Amino acid sequence: MNEVDAGRGPSLAGVDDSDWLRTFVEIAEEHGYFQPLGKRHFAALVERGSTLLVTFETLPVMRTEGEPIGWQMVRDHGWSHLCLASEGDTWFRDPKVFGFFDRLVDDGFLEDFERVIFYGAGPCGYAAAAFSVTAPGATVVTVAPQATLDPEVTLWDDRFPQMRRTDFADRYGFAPDMIEAAEQAFVIFDPVIVQDAAHAALFRRPNVTYLPMRRMGPAIEADLKAMHLLPRLLDLAGTGRLTRSAFARLARTRRSHPAYLRRLLAAVEGSERPALARALCRNVVARMKAPRFARRLEALELEQKARADTPR
Repeated sequence: MNEVDAGRGPSLAGVDDSDWLRTFVEIAEEHGYFQPLGKRHFAALVERGSTLLVTFETLPVMRTEGEPIGWQMVRDHGWSHLCLASEGDTWFRDPKVFGFFDRLVDDGFLEDFERVIFYGAGPCGYAAAAFSVTAPGATVVTVAPQATLDPEVTLWDDRFPQMRRTDFADRYGFAPDMIEAAEQAFVIFDPVIVQDAAHAALFRRPNVTYLPMRRMGPAIEADLKAMHLLPRLLDLAGTGRLTRSAFARLARTRRSHPAYLRRLLAAVEGSERPALARALCRNVVARMKAPRFARRLEALELEQKARADTPR
C-alpha cells in the first residue's frame, strides 16, 4: 500500500530506482491518470482537492529529486496535482501536448477547480506561462522562464542552439501573450544574468509581478529547493498571499545559503572592494559555521595588514 492509500498523499519514498517509473505510473493511474503524450512527454494526475497545481518538469530531475514537485503539496495541503513531464528540455513544443491541453479545455476540466496554479522553471517555466492560457484566472509562477526561442525575437540568446529549428510561432507560442488571461503571474529571475533579464522584460504585463533574486545564478529552482522555499512559495501562490513583500521575507533565507554567499563574495571581490569583502566574511562567520569564509577573512586581513605595513 502506498502512502496515498493511507491518507497521507502520494510518495515514492523507498522505491528502488529500477521500479521508480513503474510505481509512479501505478500511483497516478490509481488516483487520477497517467497519459503518454507522444515519445517525449506524459501527463500524470493525482486528484484530491479543489486547488489544482499544474507543474512542468523534466523526467531526469524528477527521478533525481525522487518525485514530482507537486506531490508534497498534495500531502501537505490536499491539493490536486497535474504533472506534465518531458524527457529532457523540450519546452513542451509538441503537437501531442497542444492536443492534451485542447482536450482539457474542451472537457472543462480546469474549470472544475476553485484555484489553478501553473509552475515551471527555465524551459518548463516557458511552458507554464504558455499553457496557462487554457485556464483564465489562474496564477502563474515561473522561475527564469524563456519568453520564446524564436530567433526573430530572441537572437541575442545563444544558449540553446539545438532549439533554433523548433517552431515557437505556432500555437501556445509566445509565452508573454499567453499569460494575459492569468489573474496574476510572477517571474522570478536573477537580473545579473543578462539573457534571463531580457526574457523577463518581455513578460511585462499589467498582471505580472517581477520577483528578482540578485546573485542567485542560473539554477534558481535548485537553490529554492535546497533552501526548502519552493513549497512555501507555491503555498503562498495557491492561497493568494504571494506578494513582493511576502517573497522578500522568504528570500532572506538566502543570507544563510552557502551557494548564494559564495557567489556574493565572488562578485564583491571581483569588483575589487576588499573592505566590503572583509565585512561580508565577518558577517557570515559571526552568524554561521563557515570555514571557507573564515579562511578568506584571515587572508583578507593579512592582505590589509601587509598593505598598511608597506612604506609609501
